[in-house]
Amino acid sequence: MTSGHPHRPPPYYPSSSSSASLRGCCCCLLLLLSFLALVALALTLVVLLVLRPQKPHFDLQQVSVQYVGISPNPNPSPNTNPPSSAAVSLNIKMIFTAENDNKVGIKYGESRFTVMYRGIPLGRGTVPGFYQPAHSVRRVETTITVDRVSLLQADAADLVRDATLYDRVEFRVVGDIGAKIRLLGLTSPGVQVSVNCVIVISPSKQALINKQCGFDGLSV
Repeated sequence: MTSGHPHRPPPYYPSSSSSASLRGCCCCLLLLLSFLALVALALTLVVLLVLRPQKPHFDLQQVSVQYVGISPNPNPSPNTNPPSSAAVSLNIKMIFTAENDNKVGIKYGESRFTVMYRGIPLGRGTVPGFYQPAHSVRRVETTITVDRVSLLQADAADLVRDATLYDRVEFRVVGDIGAKIRLLGLTSPGVQVSVNCVIVISPSKQALINKQCGFDGLSV
């Protein structure tokens, strides 16, 4: 006599040998990728130690003053001698020299430069990123335009005094330049080269009087 319950097939369990084989393939692939990454890192370190790359050199070669204008705003009170505010307008063109003494090329990112008066940002200029081959010199330029930026109280008084009494106004130009070494299609970690320049401009002559720059960076 047969039972009324339908016959169910036994459940299927994957064999332990196939699961172990799959886990073994994954482990082998992971080990292979790790080994290749270690080999690439070791080759990069060996090449860097052999070539001993140095930080790039940036030099402010030329500053061309297109226009500089300083105008004190009228005081609200006629009994106040120092101006309560002053507006400064400036247009300068700066030419930098990038020098690469390394045996490999250098890839530069976009660089930004800011002109300041007594720590107050006035305007900004940019230099697009570029690639520089080994043992080469390249000139790059940027223009910074300041359109009637107002300074208040003590800063305005100092600005007007420097312009009218001494005919020399000191500005500071700061910027960071990002650089990476390119070798065999690989790019090294980036480093920053800081630019810090002091430029002195004569408002009456509309010309540059003096410039002094300092550069700071890390070896790649």
